[in-house]
Amino acid sequence: MFDQATMKLKVDPLIMSALEEDITSEDVSTNSVMQTATMGEVDLICKEDGILCGVQVFSRVFTLLDEKTEVELYVEDGEAITKGQLIGKIRGDIRVLLSGERTALNYLQRMSGVATYTSKMVKMLEGTGIKLLDTRKTTPNNRIFEKYSVRVGGGNNHRYNLSDGVLLKDNHIGAAGGVKEAVAMAKAYAPFVRKIEVEVETFDQVKDAVEAGAHIIMLDNMSTEQLKEAIDYIDHRAEVEVSGNVTAENIARLKGLGVDYVSSGALTHSSPILDLSLKNLHAV
Repeated sequence: MFDQATMKLKVDPLIMSALEEDITSEDVSTNSVMQTATMGEVDLICKEDGILCGVQVFSRVFTLLDEKTEVELYVEDGEAITKGQLIGKIRGDIRVLLSGERTALNYLQRMSGVATYTSKMVKMLEGTGIKLLDTRKTTPNNRIFEKYSVRVGGGNNHRYNLSDGVLLKDNHIGAAGGVKEAVAMAKAYAPFVRKIEVEVETFDQVKDAVEAGAHIIMLDNMSTEQLKEAIDYIDHRAEVEVSGNVTAENIARLKGLGVDYVSSGALTHSSPILDLSLKNLHAV
């Protein structure tokens, strides 16, 4: 759950921006049929099985439009929900319920979808000791929501942004002139408390990364046989992360190889939404 400071400083401005995107000047459809304030109630219903995530953000959409709106939810973030389940009720000015509906659902469906897909992949790694990580492949201006959703689904966050840690990827290595050079430069520049992670694509780069003293070696887009060879050579001299098109369909191949971390961009860029709906709106 986001604390109050985070909500006010980071979350509220993003929600307001989303609302302003959807309502340029007025909600013409709603104002056409509802020209005066009328109290109403609507049900939040689950339309497929999954993991719920984003209830705080969902609720905030309505209370930013009208602080008097009452959002009553029967399920918390991280709980499993099933098709047909009544998740909650929202009460307030019908104009607010109608105008906030799509933005609120967009957040809740998207965040629940990420949490559901993450949970699926985490379960596939149970008992292995491997930590599942997300990446920076997030929707612009929605990273705070998507990375939170990964945690709710049981996954772990990699770097939040470029200021968080040193990860030397292929183009950094190209700019520096090689793996050894890049690692040496990072050690000289970055604070000593920072771990140095380097992405490698070949066995020769693995050797260079070990020799240079990288703390974490990311094995990118390698076959299972290449992974075995690389991990045997590293031999616990660095932590091992595997990345590159890792999805629920192929993650099982990484079990039993001695991998410490698996990072998957699919958690945030390819997870489908979880189908949720606001139904049965009526005056009260």
